[in-house]
Amino acid sequence: MKIRKAPIHDEHQQQNVYIYENKKEEYIVVSIPDLEWSICVRYEEETKDVQKRIEQSLRKVLEAEKASSLTAKIVQWIREM
Repeated sequence: MKIRKAPIHDEHQQQNVYIYENKKEEYIVVSIPDLEWSICVRYEEETKDVQKRIEQSLRKVLEAEKASSLTAKIVQWIREM
């Protein structure tokens, strides 16, 4: 499991973003407890589809601008796994 920090509500305060990879079953789970938010991404999903799905989900709990910037970070972190 990887733990990353990201400014979610305030640029000066960082919250934990947890990224768990299950290589055997080929999926990644991303969770942000402060938002009570998580998502599961399968390996076979296209990057653009993953990005769209994450952003749509984050927009339910964040403003559009913050959701967009956080989505970009999450997608980058997923690619690093």
